Amino acid sequence: MNSPDYMTGLMLIDGQLVESIDGGWLESINPASEQPIGRVPMGTAADMHRAVAAAEKAQPAWAALTVAQRAAYLNRLADAVLAEAESIARLEAIDTGNTIGAMLRDVRGSADRIRYAAGLGSELKGQTIPATPGSIHLTMRVPYGVIGRIVAFNHPFGFAASRIGPALIAGNAIVLKPSEQSPLSAARLAEICARVLPAGIVSIVTGGRETGEALVRHPRVKRLGLIGSAAAGMAIQKAAAETAVKHVTLELGGKNPLVAFADADPDRVAQAAVDGMNFTWQGQSCGSTSRILLHQDIHDAVLDRILARVREIRVGDPLDPATKMGPINSKAQYDKVMSYIELGQKEGAKLLAGGRRPRGAAFERGFWIEPTVFAGVDMSMRLAREEIFGPVMSVLRFRTEQEAIEMANDVDLGLTAAVWTRDIDRAMRVAQKIDAGYVWVNGVGAHYHGVPYGGLKNSGVGREECLEEILSCTEEKVINIMVASA
Repeated sequence: MNSPDYMTGLMLIDGQLVESIDGGWLESINPASEQPIGRVPMGTAADMHRAVAAAEKAQPAWAALTVAQRAAYLNRLADAVLAEAESIARLEAIDTGNTIGAMLRDVRGSADRIRYAAGLGSELKGQTIPATPGSIHLTMRVPYGVIGRIVAFNHPFGFAASRIGPALIAGNAIVLKPSEQSPLSAARLAEICARVLPAGIVSIVTGGRETGEALVRHPRVKRLGLIGSAAAGMAIQKAAAETAVKHVTLELGGKNPLVAFADADPDRVAQAAVDGMNFTWQGQSCGSTSRILLHQDIHDAVLDRILARVREIRVGDPLDPATKMGPINSKAQYDKVMSYIELGQKEGAKLLAGGRRPRGAAFERGFWIEPTVFAGVDMSMRLAREEIFGPVMSVLRFRTEQEAIEMANDVDLGLTAAVWTRDIDRAMRVAQKIDAGYVWVNGVGAHYHGVPYGGLKNSGVGREECLEEILSCTEEKVINIMVASA
């Protein structure tokens, strides 16, 4: 707290920036240095109940606005985010360990997604259903009222800001609970929303597990969304159902395969493998293609190229534009990743790159792990089956198309996948057979406005980043009109 850069943030409830009711604080640590860099209120269940009550009170007037009026507010919010994008990105890099360039793209991207949602407001349409004799049947979209969102630690500002748009354009108020592991940018978002939006329409309540549970269990919050792990998603489904019937959407983890066939170009596959692993985020991304399945004919050529590229990744200060990978987000996540690296070696996988703390005085403190590559991995190993959420790539070998499909599908998760081949018939055949909600062919990693993103199996339910996300913030109501005969 002695540093001039130490930040004290506040929560947003009923349009006011406030401390928690009991005065508790949650301190955030710079993962590069393990030094305290700021604090936000440690919200309680009482704070969350206060936020939901304020949201309920404010929402009817918000819903009474025209779509164009709500869109105008959202565009002003996007303007305000862009005006502070560089300072927010710097804060994000210090708080998360992610590199400054990546975080700047994240912040600017969140403004784009707010504008995207604002522009889709006119698509909140009802239907006229073919009439039966003497009647007309109409549907209309109505907001839930209060929507709750719980935000993950890896893209804290991006996830929080971009999820405001769909909820608000549909006429809801929203209550956000940021991750306790990287909460500082949420306080900046609270300041922006307090300036730009009507009181109570957006609430941001920081804190720990108690705060999140209070949001999930609140009987007046009928629509919930989470980006997080499969375990967290299942726990939220259970807790939510104990107090009310709720609409819950979940974008959860993945153990995502990149499948490259013998006709694929080894250079392009190697680059895609490194890009898809999201080393820029230290591998801390649900969509990372962390399993590289290579046909035996190109296995060695691709692996050699992957190792050459991985060894060139510059690990260092997240604020240095030349840095390509920063530290792991937290001590708990660092310990988890290192335990999997140890496990992989015990299971018999070959550690070919990384797997340790980088050398040098700059890395003596902080949660640093070199980009890590294992080969000789098979599907009997936990290394190949469980999401690590760190910079750990597993390379596997296959012989036939059917074997590749079986290996790709032999996990409980199904978020993303990538298929690399020059044979369009094979590409379509394999893409359809892989159990994943989002499949790239001869590509990896990219998201696109309007393209539904979400997972199969234990990787989630529901779709986001598209019109379907906005529609999911409404309920469909039917009106039957009985017409008197002349």
